[in-house]
Amino acid sequence: MPRPYYIFSSGILRRKDNTLYFEPLEVDEVEGDEEILCFVGYPEGDGEGCVMKRKPIPVEDVDSLYIFGEMTFNTKFFNFLSQNNIVLHIFNRYGFYSGSFYPREFLNSGRLLVKQVENYLFEDLRLFIAKKIVDGASYNMLRNLRGYLSDENVRICIEAIESERLKIETCRDISELMACEGHIRNAYYMAWGHIVGDEFFYFDKRTKRPPGNAINALISFGNSMLYTSVLGEIYKTSLNPTISYLHEPSDRRFSLALDLSEVFKPVVVDRLIFRMINRGQFSREHFVNELNFCYLSEDGRKIFVKEFNELLESTVRHKKLNRNVSYRGLIRLECYKLIKHLLEDEIYEPFKVWWY
Repeated sequence: MPRPYYIFSSGILRRKDNTLYFEPLEVDEVEGDEEILCFVGYPEGDGEGCVMKRKPIPVEDVDSLYIFGEMTFNTKFFNFLSQNNIVLHIFNRYGFYSGSFYPREFLNSGRLLVKQVENYLFEDLRLFIAKKIVDGASYNMLRNLRGYLSDENVRICIEAIESERLKIETCRDISELMACEGHIRNAYYMAWGHIVGDEFFYFDKRTKRPPGNAINALISFGNSMLYTSVLGEIYKTSLNPTISYLHEPSDRRFSLALDLSEVFKPVVVDRLIFRMINRGQFSREHFVNELNFCYLSEDGRKIFVKEFNELLESTVRHKKLNRNVSYRGLIRLECYKLIKHLLEDEIYEPFKVWWY
């Protein structure tokens, strides 16, 4: 089954026949004569990768590629990715998302594209979808906070979110809805300071571009990883990723991935951060602090990516389908639900977590 590959080493990615080859520019020497790649491929075990100088990657085994190191490509390589429908995501040296190589779409549907545009152009149709997204996202935020009701401060934040949720249906336009969503998120993040007890992970407010402390660094990196995962699932459907409803479509971004990410951030990114901090998986050494901003070190990113990937591959019992579905599969199902709504087959209802 195809799977994502994460490459932290610097090197060259080449195509030869029906195989991708990763050739590291530098290798870390370990005991004896062995040489080791830094975390190449599917994260497992201790995350150290494979003991070899040259790593073959059979193309049928690749779902997507994540590049965290300095990498050299050529046009033949990108042509090969396009022919095999492989999305590539690039992160810079700080772990910040830089962009994606999004191959030519292979599941085009003119009918669906017309419906996507139509639902954006007509304000009432767009507002309906946008409200559903905010409703789903805020519901999932509340579910995250329910486990901390014993804390009076958290309870106050929950009441603030519930009060704002009542206003979602009365919003008259997108800007009013975005303001409501902003108030909900502010109350949600305010509760974080009372949930995360570790002094190093003190959290008072959300800061980004750049993140100001360790918690913000984790949120920013996690949101970027989720965004690229959602984008990858959109690519496997007939949806156009540039036409969105909550976020305003604009140049140089796949705004539909931003829309659908909102629904899954609390369930995937936020709960993963809570769990990893509570388990003590992060320490000061996993973060780099520079003037006015903070980011994850390479070791910190490896830890997060490993846990993130394992979570996306884990499964839950789906209530409607009556079978186990992975978290990644839930994202794809969300795309299909939106498609059914756009084609007027079934009213869109956002994903709302049910198992915790």
